[in-house]
Amino acid sequence: MVGAAVGVGAWGLVTGVAMVKSGMSVPMALAMTLLVYAGSAQLAVIPLLAVGAPLWVIWLTAACVNLRFVIFSSMWRSYFQPLPLRQRLAIGYFSGDVIFVAFMKRFPEPVPGPGQVPYFWGAASINWVAWQVPSIAGILLANAIPLSWGLGFAGVLALLGVLLSLLYDRATWLATVVAATAAIAAFALPLKLNILVAIAAAVAAGLAMEAVDRRCAARRSGGGAA
Repeated sequence: MVGAAVGVGAWGLVTGVAMVKSGMSVPMALAMTLLVYAGSAQLAVIPLLAVGAPLWVIWLTAACVNLRFVIFSSMWRSYFQPLPLRQRLAIGYFSGDVIFVAFMKRFPEPVPGPGQVPYFWGAASINWVAWQVPSIAGILLANAIPLSWGLGFAGVLALLGVLLSLLYDRATWLATVVAATAAIAAFALPLKLNILVAIAAAVAAGLAMEAVDRRCAARRSGGGAA
């Protein structure tokens, strides 16, 4: 997690600064980074909050950006289902993209086993600290950090670094390319709705690719059995 923590920290710093620069008060920004704890959702809704978008658009955008956690949770269910509800709720709060990828690479078999819970909490602790400390620093020092430092570009680079670490199969690569294409094609839509269009297109493309892969695997297994 140490290598990914550098990108996560840069991302958190940019998000903290962006919240205050958009007009959000320091107490509200601190509450958001601690309670929401979802960088992509925070960055997605900050422009909407700044322009006074309707609440339903803000909620829908955040929900769509975080839909991937439904998939993460359904896969983590096989590992953590025996745990008490309180622990599973805590895992839900501390879960993250990089943690998910690292965990699945370490434990590819979807069955409970020794070492899984400590591994998760080790990764989650590093990720949480790597996000919250720079994010809070960005919130408290936002007015002292000039825009000429180009933190927005640094944030883009950090996001690209985290994104590339998550691309591990054809479905994720296809979803990424489709999302980028859809976001650019729908850029003219108001209220940043191109984000929703990109998410919907990416989810559809990823699910379609996985369905095709499952069919091909079934045909190969059927042919081998014959």
